Amino acid sequence: MEIISKENIAYQPGSLLTGATFNFCPGCGHGTVVRLIMEVVEEMGIQSQTIGITPVGCSVLLYDFYKIDMIQAAHGRATAVATGLKRVLPDTFVFTYQGDGDLAAIGTSETIHTCNRGENIAIIYINNGIYGMTGGQMAPTTIPDMVTSTSPRGRDTAKMGHHLNITEMIARLEGTFFATRQAVHTASAVRKTKRAIRTTFENQKLKQGTSFIEVVTACNSGWKMPPIQANKWLEEKMLPYYPLGDVKVNGKML
Repeated sequence: MEIISKENIAYQPGSLLTGATFNFCPGCGHGTVVRLIMEVVEEMGIQSQTIGITPVGCSVLLYDFYKIDMIQAAHGRATAVATGLKRVLPDTFVFTYQGDGDLAAIGTSETIHTCNRGENIAIIYINNGIYGMTGGQMAPTTIPDMVTSTSPRGRDTAKMGHHLNITEMIARLEGTFFATRQAVHTASAVRKTKRAIRTTFENQKLKQGTSFIEVVTACNSGWKMPPIQANKWLEEKMLPYYPLGDVKVNGKML
């Protein structure tokens, strides 16, 4: 048996992951974001103070992977649950983890009003442009001409409306303190996303309002593409509609 020395280890999962096998499809960006959140919590030393809210969707089993307190919310209601929790326990670090089918569709109202009130929480929003878990249907975030299981000829904006740029929408709300859009399809993008996640937690100490991070990811299963092709499609097709970078920092639009 070959013995691997510590010097040859390129990556080792953090101590706040349970070790349970992720249920995400191979090539999916969810696994990377899920890992990054716990890396940040571990590095900040806030495990006992952190509570996550997960709704229905690909992240529904997040509580199986994390060694922190988690609460299951109804579909679309994660920020409402997080609001109540944060108001009762104001010194905790509270985050929601939601997909676009949850946050930008059934949860649009909760999202907008939570940010408008400036609730002192972190919202982590995964945008892959479709309903990933339920069969790849068109979502509010589906870009023009994108093929899905319910728009086989592509999204026709004349009939189906335009995609929602949620981050730009909520950034304009007075209660939003920080809003950014990142990705995890490259090593550089992963590093930037991790820094943004840490910022959303650090901002809770400032008690200035809502911190919001959108992560644009590929859904190679729903898009019917192998992972490498899906990441290329994300760069070429999605990012022109969802440009990466900070939108609002310290309460000021950029």
